[in-house]
Order: sequence, then structure tokens, then C-alpha cells
Amino acid sequence: MELQIRDLSKTYGNGVHALNGVTLTIPLGMYGLLGPNGAGKSTLMRTLATLQEPDSGSIRLGALDVLRSKDEMRRTLGYLPQEFGVYPNVRAERLLEHFAVLKGIPRRARKEVVEALLRQTNLWNVRREKLDGFSGGMRQRFGVAVALLGNPKLIIVDEPTAGLDPAERVRFLNLLSELGENSIVILSTHIVEDVVELCSRMAIIDRGEILLEAEPLRSVAELRGRIWRRIVSRDELPEVERRHAVISTRLLAGRTVVHVYGVASPGNEFELVEPGLEDVYFSVMGRHHGRVEVVS
Repeated sequence: MELQIRDLSKTYGNGVHALNGVTLTIPLGMYGLLGPNGAGKSTLMRTLATLQEPDSGSIRLGALDVLRSKDEMRRTLGYLPQEFGVYPNVRAERLLEHFAVLKGIPRRARKEVVEALLRQTNLWNVRREKLDGFSGGMRQRFGVAVALLGNPKLIIVDEPTAGLDPAERVRFLNLLSELGENSIVILSTHIVEDVVELCSRMAIIDRGEILLEAEPLRSVAELRGRIWRRIVSRDELPEVERRHAVISTRLLAGRTVVHVYGVASPGNEFELVEPGLEDVYFSVMGRHHGRVEVVS
């Protein structure tokens, strides 16, 4: 099964072009959607989740026409938005049972389903605790449990690791990785490391347009020989930025590490470095590199 998105466009009333002819083919497994805040990620996720209408375009999940069969789509969809509301004074097990009722799961199967999901998300031991006592990571895992009700074929998670501590982030990413074995899981994020660790394919979106669609490891390999590094003082940085295609900077012991994109050496002061997905992201965002590799 594949999710096929064709020529999807959306312009809001204030004139913002949130989506501009987005075309993607998303296979089974984990798929990363990378982009800065305001790039159009959430608009695309909400459109896929049938929460808003596009101006034009089509979406198909296998044989299902998503835009014409919204109710059927919702029955096979799991959606974890960036921010989701819960009843803080309700116990986790009881609230998950409530969502199971809303999802239409029969009473005879409900208890077994709820227990299985709480165990899968590692929340069984805290099932009788109220959600206002949950950590950020525990709340996110509860959100995944809700999203998994009904064995969805498509799971959408929007900025799921924002605000999580390192240990919670690892636990959450491991959970998402397991889900990708049987479903299409779209991970919408601005955190490059999430995509590196999880996704077999990815797209980079900015200002409503897909700038790159590729395999993460392949896109990194294509940058070899084109990323150069130099450590400069703060006073030197403006001149380096003026003369070269600087894609990223970061502080190191009071000085600045500069990464520059170039098909040839930008000078003797620079050293060639092995690229990472972060270099791919910043090179594409800077329009120095990238080509769309859409699978038809």
C-alpha cells in the first residue's frame, strides 16, 4: 500500500501559499517530512488527516480516494498532532477506553485492545495514574496509544519529540520505529536527527514546496566532496559569509565552526569534511543543492 499525493495546493485567506503543488509517493514504513516552522508541514498533515480541504489536488491511500471518502479514511487513520488535548484529572486507562468507544471498537474487544496498547506504549504500570502527573514523554506515548486505536494503515505524527528529554526521546523513537513495520508512518519534524535515526525516505519542504525527496543515506552520499569546514572568530564570520555559500554555523569553545557548500575547495583555510543529513538539510534550504526524486 502507498499514499499518493498529487499536485496538492492550499492558499489561506491572508494570501499565504501553504502548499504549492505538493506531489509525493509515500510507501510502507517510516517517512520523514523535514522543514522549518511555517514551511507547510502542519498544513499538509492536517489535509492528509481530512481536517481541512485543499484548494486542488488529490490524495489516495491504496485504492481509497481520501478527499471523497473522508469518513472511511478516518477509520483507518491514526493522528498525533503537535499539541493534543487530554482530560488531566482522568486516569490513563479510563481515558483510553473512552477514546476506544469513540473509535467504534466493540465492547467485547475494548478491554483487550486498551490493555495491549498500554503495554505496547510502556504505560501499563501507570495506567491508573491521572494524566496531569505524566511527563512530556509519557503524554506523547499516550497520544500514540490513542492514535493506534483501530489498527490504522496510516499514522501521522507532527513534531512528536519537541520538548522531550533525551531518554524520553529515545523511548519514543523506538516506539515509532516499531509502528513503521506494519503501517505508513509520516513523521513531520524540524529535528534532523529524528529522520536520520528512523526514516528510509524523506522529503524537505519549505514555503509549501517540496525541495528534495530522497533516501536520507543516499542524499548524504551525494554531498560527499562538497562540504567544507573552517573555524573562524566572530569578527571573521561576516567576511566568510560574504564570500562563500555558508550553510550553517555553530559555536565551539568561543569560536565559530562554519560549514560551506562548494563543488571545489573554497580556499586553503578550509578542510573537506564528511557530510551529514544536517548538511543536506541546510544545503537544500539554501538552494545550493537538491533535486526532487519523486517515485511514481
